[in-house]
Amino acid sequence: MKPTIAIVADDLTGSGDTAVQFVRAGWHTHLSIGGADEALSGPATADVEVLAVTTNSRALPGPDAARVIAQNVAQLRAAGVTRLYKKVDSTLRGAFKAEVDAARDAWGPDTVAVICPAFPATGRTVEQGVLYVNGKPVTETSAATDPVTPVTESHIPTLLGCAHVATQDGDTPAALAQRIRQAGHTVVVDAATDADLERLARAIGLLGEHALPVGAGGLAVPLARVWAGADQTAPVVVVVTSQHSAARAQAAALQASGADTWTPSLGELADDDAWQAWTAPLLATHAQAPAEAGTVLLLAPEGQLAGLDSEKVAARLGSLAAQLITTSRAAGVVATGGDGARSVLLALGASGIALVDEVMGGVPLGTLTGGTAAGLPVVTKAGGFGTEDVLVRAVRAIRDRRFKR
Repeated sequence: MKPTIAIVADDLTGSGDTAVQFVRAGWHTHLSIGGADEALSGPATADVEVLAVTTNSRALPGPDAARVIAQNVAQLRAAGVTRLYKKVDSTLRGAFKAEVDAARDAWGPDTVAVICPAFPATGRTVEQGVLYVNGKPVTETSAATDPVTPVTESHIPTLLGCAHVATQDGDTPAALAQRIRQAGHTVVVDAATDADLERLARAIGLLGEHALPVGAGGLAVPLARVWAGADQTAPVVVVVTSQHSAARAQAAALQASGADTWTPSLGELADDDAWQAWTAPLLATHAQAPAEAGTVLLLAPEGQLAGLDSEKVAARLGSLAAQLITTSRAAGVVATGGDGARSVLLALGASGIALVDEVMGGVPLGTLTGGTAAGLPVVTKAGGFGTEDVLVRAVRAIRDRRFKR
């Protein structure tokens, strides 16, 4: 197995603070203290998905740094890497322009370098193209007097001689991607908050393999999650059996986000023939994964019917979810309501859940153990628990993490 993502950093500590963001998103990641040549030949990278290499080029003159970067990127490309993250110093130290240009040229002729060294958690923001550190332009900080690589320009588009894309109110990832695409082959993008970086990462995801993101650890945080779900085409199946008003509002929010929603009537749930007739088109519709990943919501109807108890409703929808998961090769399952969650797991023959994280407090994320869908990502949630957008967040949590099956 060869790595599919590479991080090329000019120093070891920067490589580490970026690589760890991919670990948190579930990627099998290896940090090398040397360059691509050394890293690709080492036995430690046999099963690695993300390979972080260190060029140790920060103190080199521009032409030398460019040559080292070009060699490393070309080797990684030849080794089968399909996505590249160029890690740069968050205060612009080093041969910044030389390394960016070299990485872009070596990655391919249609490459668009998207530059944003913002890291709001550490006080780094990019506003109107200017890099600020704790509210001051970077040239007014200690980076300007660095004894080895002093920073002389705070306005990144001036430093690189390239285009600039400012933030706009109401920007969507798709709109931002379009503006980046139209701006040129090297583009600086503003980001003052984590939300700005999230939007930029999703725009980079939409730009595909021709995009070369250039940044610090900040942009790597959301990008590691975006790339985890970039190639998914299978649906996430969501089952809501709870009648609690909170669960109904959460289901409505998920439906509003675009989920393909299927709600049987009480009569269809109660009668065997009617149930088979209702489920047939659903299973046929999702017999093959669509070109783009989506969400399928199985929502229990409200109300009561004589002879139809909550246990039967849960069993019906749990069994249907299991069939849907199998036929569509689902990317994961979210179950709201204890009886419904248990029914899904029983129908899949699962013996339990290996917990890995949580979507929010009290909403665990894990993978199924045992049964026909072992390793399937799963989120379970009590019916009356969670914020209104918790199901939307649960689906994203499954999409935005690398799971091994």
